Amino acid sequence: MNPDDSQLSFLPQPNQYSSWRKRRLEPQLELSVERLQQWKQQIADYQRQVKMAPSTQGNLFTLPSNHTDPELIDPFSLTPSSFQFYTWPNSRHADEPVIYFVFDDQVPLLLYIGQAVKAHQRWAGVHDCKEYVDNYICANYQHQQKTAVCTAFWWNTPRAFKPRLQLEAKLIAKWRSPFNKENRKYWPTPFTQK
Repeated sequence: MNPDDSQLSFLPQPNQYSSWRKRRLEPQLELSVERLQQWKQQIADYQRQVKMAPSTQGNLFTLPSNHTDPELIDPFSLTPSSFQFYTWPNSRHADEPVIYFVFDDQVPLLLYIGQAVKAHQRWAGVHDCKEYVDNYICANYQHQQKTAVCTAFWWNTPRAFKPRLQLEAKLIAKWRSPFNKENRKYWPTPFTQK
């Protein structure tokens, strides 16, 4: 494998495309179908092992873990929602803090983990993950690979910023979601800027 192949960028030139739905021409893909499949499979295999690993056994005399324990949160068991959830009218949870997860449910593969005070508001604006997902969908489409990108939410999260940020960091470290910059040391991510 060419060393430069590990950090390819599929981002179009600035202002060339506003979103994958509006593109009339697809950018030239520099990633082979074999490399794309290998990338997805390596991450999915790792996440499957994390999911199957026994959680840390607690002491009988300690207090039970609470909703901020990353060992008790299984993103793959959450109810999936549309990736375009932020374009819908506000839901009953629109003003609540949340930990959110972006998946390709086809693999299954956890791509990104984030937190927000108001998810609709956070995603309605500029968000790097939307670009990464656009590039990921385009790469899969060009190689005729099926995708089912969706979002899931953990609403039972701390209202205070610092504990919510700490929970997000622990989940990112545990699941090694490839679109989170913290995990680029584990996965060469061809869908993000260098």
